[in-house]
Amino acid sequence: MRDLLEKAALEAGAAILRVAAEGHGVRMKPDLSPVTDADMQAEAIILAHLARAFPAVPVVAEEEIAAGRMPEVHCSRFFLVDALDGTKEFINGHADYTVNIALIDAGAPVAGAVYAPAYRKLYLAGEGQAEAVVIDVRGVPLERRAIRTRETETPPVAIASRSHNSPRTGEYLSGLGTDCFQSIGSSLKFCMLAEGGADVYPRFTRTMQWDTAAGDAVLRAAGGVTLELDGRPLTYGERPDGPDAGYANPYFVAWGRLPPQYRRQALP
Repeated sequence: MRDLLEKAALEAGAAILRVAAEGHGVRMKPDLSPVTDADMQAEAIILAHLARAFPAVPVVAEEEIAAGRMPEVHCSRFFLVDALDGTKEFINGHADYTVNIALIDAGAPVAGAVYAPAYRKLYLAGEGQAEAVVIDVRGVPLERRAIRTRETETPPVAIASRSHNSPRTGEYLSGLGTDCFQSIGSSLKFCMLAEGGADVYPRFTRTMQWDTAAGDAVLRAAGGVTLELDGRPLTYGERPDGPDAGYANPYFVAWGRLPPQYRRQALP
């Protein structure tokens, strides 16, 4: 599984870099969010890989959903794909965008790939293990290392979204004893927790499941947790009703490690 995810993510990333060099081809979707040629080309590459290897496993992919092509998911296993997470970052010339592919089983992200083409860094999760892979200029893996979350610092080091933040984030972090955080785009926030670069990532604005699943898979495989506000692990799958109907996420808090002294303050 990890070999497949790696190959699909690297090919999709190469397509994104080609589009970045040639021109983005930006247009607006019906919900007025931007989409580029890079989104479309990368998603087509990933869908082709998954269809060949797992023709019976449904794939929920962002641009397919935006085009009105909703797959029927009647089983516990399915893929979530965001071929270019951080489209606004990509358009604005920032490097914090990623390719995200995740396998969901019984509501949990059990395997995933997060590739940051501009940084030439790939994160993989599967079989309870997480690794970071350095990619060379040809798009070939150069160096691999296992990654684990770190012991949480006091106060914890926080990261948050660059483009989607809220006053509630500051209030929550103040309750943990920290008033500052590092802003990072896309699913790299989960990966930073996974490799021990920070401790906590609260998210109190809207996300979709394809935004988070691959990074969450990496974080969990590295020893971390992602919790809904009732303290249960964040789950994946179509929600029938309410504000999170469809494939939207509820608010959540991701931790590298949740130590005893923060358990009471861990959730709002």
